[in-house]
Amino acid sequence: MEPDLFTAAAEERQEKDPSSSPLAVRMRPRTLDEVVGQQHLLKPGSPLRRLVGDGGGPAGQSSVILWGPPGTGKTTLAYVVSKATDKRFVELSGITAGVKEVRAVIEGARRATGGFGKETLLFLDEIHRFSKAQQDSLLPAVENRWVTLIAATTENPYFSVISPLLSRSLLLTLEPLTDDDLRGLLRRALADERGLKDAVTLPEDTEEHLLRIAGGDARRALTALEAAAGSALDKGEPEITLQTLEETVDRAAVKYDRDGDQHYDVASALIKSIRGSDVDAALHYLARMIEAGEDPRFIARRLMISASEDIGLADPTALPTAVAAAQAVAMIGFPEAALTLSHATIALALAPKSNAATTAIGAAMEDVRKGHAGPVPMHLRDGHYKGAAKLGHAQGYVYPHDLPEGIAAQQYAPEELKDREYYTPTRHGAEARYADAVEWTRKHLGRGRS
Repeated sequence: MEPDLFTAAAEERQEKDPSSSPLAVRMRPRTLDEVVGQQHLLKPGSPLRRLVGDGGGPAGQSSVILWGPPGTGKTTLAYVVSKATDKRFVELSGITAGVKEVRAVIEGARRATGGFGKETLLFLDEIHRFSKAQQDSLLPAVENRWVTLIAATTENPYFSVISPLLSRSLLLTLEPLTDDDLRGLLRRALADERGLKDAVTLPEDTEEHLLRIAGGDARRALTALEAAAGSALDKGEPEITLQTLEETVDRAAVKYDRDGDQHYDVASALIKSIRGSDVDAALHYLARMIEAGEDPRFIARRLMISASEDIGLADPTALPTAVAAAQAVAMIGFPEAALTLSHATIALALAPKSNAATTAIGAAMEDVRKGHAGPVPMHLRDGHYKGAAKLGHAQGYVYPHDLPEGIAAQQYAPEELKDREYYTPTRHGAEARYADAVEWTRKHLGRGRS
């Protein structure tokens, strides 16, 4: 909501004693020209520049949705806009706000516009956490420009934001910050009066490790820098050594959100790496999922699907291996489950590949959807109940076990599909044996291709 007495007092305290605020807050840009990265969004005439300027005339300002990974500057851009404009600025969070708060903001915006000619900028952080009903409540205000919305999300808006709101806003995609972007930010933070004021130095090897730890996240980079600088100063050291940084921050950031876009992207990359037989890439994505705290049962389910979808009969042991892994992780959990998942991932990645089982059932289901079914042949129908024989059911059926070769040349498929062949085995791995078998059986069924 709008700043109250407590918020104002907190801001005044931060101005008098900057060290009371985290380094990431103190180094927040004051103008768009100080923003690190995202230059594709800051060109003259861009929607963000228009929000800072007057944006008047026949082409008014547009509501925007900022989409990007954590630490790329979504909140920063909103605050820069708020400081650079004389418009009324209101902030809500998708975590704590509800329809009641949204309606209060909209009503306040209408009063400010009508009574004082004051436009309202509404910054809604984490809009993806708003339900459909909560997002619906924003539509009249955005539609009629009672408010200009700046919404931020780390999740794919096409999945997490309702279509009517998307169509009334401009979607601006923020790119992950490059190492050069973060390097400039770190060096500014070391020297700036708002930052560390040259209290310590950052050697090149420590800087490079800090960039790896940050993983493209400016907030994480500054948080790690502040912690390491504090540790160095406590020890009376003039520079942040690599050892001090490693002691302060013991692991790198994993760019992965179990409930967001990255969840599906990394899972997809794992399966595609297995399909492509790149065992090292598969292990990398598996490690990312494990380090992010992914549910091991979810990973195991994906491996079971992969075993049938991409390996099939080329290695008949693939599915039992994946099923055994799923059973094991359900019983033992992390951290030991990582070993089992690694075992299964390596086995699947290095197994010969065949999607013949996948394409076979796909083709059969497609025929069924198109209505290619037809009645079950009379001799295959159930003949166990009283009166079945009078209907002709099961009459003329040949029992394959009664024949020397164990195969009976009779029609099994409906008449319409009697010559249809769905399974096309490869010659990869163990499926070569099945290729020979299917060729032999079709020939003895009288359906072999000439």
